[in-house]
Amino acid sequence: MKTIIKISTLFLTIIIFACTNKQSEKAMIHKTELAFPKGDQITNNNFTGTAWLQMLVSNDSIYTTSIGNVTFEPGARTNWHKHPGGQILLVTEGTGYYQEKGKPAQQLHKGDVVKIPPDTEHWHGAAHNNGLTHIAISPNTDKGSVVWLQPVTDEEYNNIK
Repeated sequence: MKTIIKISTLFLTIIIFACTNKQSEKAMIHKTELAFPKGDQITNNNFTGTAWLQMLVSNDSIYTTSIGNVTFEPGARTNWHKHPGGQILLVTEGTGYYQEKGKPAQQLHKGDVVKIPPDTEHWHGAAHNNGLTHIAISPNTDKGSVVWLQPVTDEEYNNIK
């Protein structure tokens, strides 16, 4: 009888361990899932470094808004640019920077929201050693689309304090 109890206890312990381990694996997998797809690598000249874009809402005449999920590798950034209808950034992962022309750069963290007024020349991107993901909302696209300007130089980027 004692042998049966010992075997039953051992069997129960193995089952509990296996179930707990499986739940931990599921929790880890869940933590690494992205809210939105990473999208396609951006291959135009409006970015420095490697970045990806997944359009979530394409501009149309009813909503006059475009929304994209943008992921930057460490050191990647946009060129200077402006939006005639303004822009809103919702930081969902990582650390990065936002800078308006003539002002100091602001550090960005997960959960930050940046409201960029219409026609404000700016850039945004990842920190030197950390990636950044944000949702980029471009409202009022009936006023015009993004106006791309010159790249953010390495000197400008490396002098961020």
